[in-house]
Amino acid sequence: MKRWGILMRIVTVLLVCSGVGVVAFAGTLEKIAEKKSITLGVRDASVPFSYNDDEGKPIGYTVEICKKVVEGIRTHLRMPSIEIRYQLVTPPTKVPLMANGTIDLECSATSNDPARHNQVAFSNTVFLATNTFIAKRNSGITRIEDLKGKTASSIAATTNLRQLAALNADRQLGIRILTARDLAEAFLMLETDRTAALVLDDAILINMVASSRNPQDYVFSSERLAPPEPYAIMLRKDDPEFKKVVDATVAEYLKSSDGMANYQKWFESAIPPRGYNLKFPMPPGLKKAYSNPTDSVAPGAYD
Repeated sequence: MKRWGILMRIVTVLLVCSGVGVVAFAGTLEKIAEKKSITLGVRDASVPFSYNDDEGKPIGYTVEICKKVVEGIRTHLRMPSIEIRYQLVTPPTKVPLMANGTIDLECSATSNDPARHNQVAFSNTVFLATNTFIAKRNSGITRIEDLKGKTASSIAATTNLRQLAALNADRQLGIRILTARDLAEAFLMLETDRTAALVLDDAILINMVASSRNPQDYVFSSERLAPPEPYAIMLRKDDPEFKKVVDATVAEYLKSSDGMANYQKWFESAIPPRGYNLKFPMPPGLKKAYSNPTDSVAPGAYD
């Protein structure tokens, strides 16, 4: 034991003399330090949060925030660089891929849903979304009650689908609920009249309508299915040291002019690849989350 103690002191001196700080990391931080890389879970068509550009490169609002988080991790670990790797995820696969260690940060449009807290953790809030629906303008459907006895759809493994099912049961609306695999299939179901309404988060629906062939054919509901939900970066559960670094970096970024510029780039300016503008000014609740970062799931935290 004495020899081991002497050896450790020698190693420490050598490391300090060589300019390398001796810092003990655990969990995700240790994994990143050992592999010198980090894997981001991304989507391929969740505009403007996480999607591929014309060259297949992941881009988007949340992807940019995650890149900033990687810089914060690099600084914290005192590493000269960290290789960023990307892993495609979908609503059904993103939680399992986080839980089994395939991805380190999930960077798309994911709700900080309490039902997920037994499996994963979340960063400070980066966006606030409202669960609502769109319908064909000529259908006359604008309110939830208008869906009684009709067909509505959403995407598998989303809070949107769960909230739609709960609302349908609570109000005894008799809605026939269809499930789509992804955003493209979901919109196609509405476009081809296989469903009377498409239930998703408002920012995603705004993009769908703006990028469609005939935006004027669709109308947004005048009601919301649930209170606004916070979007956040998904992390592994029970890794407080990693979450501390992520939250600190996100908080600093949101409070900065760069953070506001990132929002304006993706929601108030022409975005690639088609160059349309979503014209979605920052809601008051999100402004509060930017100035006072929090990971709260309570709706009152954003009033």
